[in-house]
Amino acid sequence: MSQRVSYYDVAPDGLKIMMDMEKYTKKSAIHRTTRELIKIRVSQMNGCAYCIDTHCSDARKMGETEQRIYCLHTWDECDFYTPAEKAALELSEHITLIPTKRVPEPLYHRVREHYNEKQYVDLVLIINQINSWNRISIAMGNKPAKNQNPS
Repeated sequence: MSQRVSYYDVAPDGLKIMMDMEKYTKKSAIHRTTRELIKIRVSQMNGCAYCIDTHCSDARKMGETEQRIYCLHTWDECDFYTPAEKAALELSEHITLIPTKRVPEPLYHRVREHYNEKQYVDLVLIINQINSWNRISIAMGNKPAKNQNPS
């Protein structure tokens, strides 16, 4: 990975807070593959190549299929995402584009059909966390490492 600034060295206290939030979100009741799908989709929307590369790799390691990874940008047209995943992905898009999309009441209720109050809060935190990482990564000029062993 290349980057403009070694930000972990320059601002360790700030990055510790980010990493503490990562630890929190990993302990949430939100299924780990759902968390990765959210991270990939939000990173696609924000145009963060580094995060897309990282989270696609992580999702594959968790057993996520290529089809579900490749089709994330059209998740709403696909039958192979669960209703709970679709609700989480829709919420992800609305929060990522919050100035124009907001989180309307009908969406909130669709999400709550699948997630309890605590899980709703955890989804919001996961979505905000990846949006923050995307912005840090893009601002710092992070680029994914070149694949040394292409298939």
